[in-house]
Amino acid sequence: MAVMANGLRFKTARDLFATCPAIARDMRTLPTEQNAIAFCRDLLAGRVPEEAITFCAYLLPERAAVWWAHECLSHLTDLFDGSDQELLAHVRDWVGEPDNPRHWAAVSTAAATPPTTPVGWIALAAGWRDNGSAMATTKAPALQPFPAAHAVNAGILAGLARVALVDRFAVLSAFVEMGIQMAEIEALQQSADAY
Repeated sequence: MAVMANGLRFKTARDLFATCPAIARDMRTLPTEQNAIAFCRDLLAGRVPEEAITFCAYLLPERAAVWWAHECLSHLTDLFDGSDQELLAHVRDWVGEPDNPRHWAAVSTAAATPPTTPVGWIALAAGWRDNGSAMATTKAPALQPFPAAHAVNAGILAGLARVALVDRFAVLSAFVEMGIQMAEIEALQQSADAY
């Protein structure tokens, strides 16, 4: 685990908060010098476990965060209507080929409207890549100052709100563990790319 932690974008929770101050608008827990993964797991075990979702949304690079959100919501497709399922497919295609004009057009069209569903938030996150600079034409300008992680967080939490209360913590835990795994994979890829 120490090798993984060394390759993470943010070694400690405080590093993440210092680099991404917008996270303080989305969660109340104060950062520590604790390793980012350990901090995230402590959030999951804490009083407000949903903050672990928030932390993962900011911990992951934007494209990876959108993919993580896609994967989370893909486990909840029976809770979405056909148009949301179609939009989720567009997000999947965009993550695979973000520079493909066809995929970009589909996601940017969805991102140009205020999000009203969990999948709408994820499409908005994809449209906000590069910290929002890619969606200067959005029809939701009040949301523009937020990073893509904010929309990822909102989408996953909105999806979780649709899960039956009895199952919600188990689903939340699975989503957080998936986010942690993705952060570790990203760390390994970054290390491999450095060589």
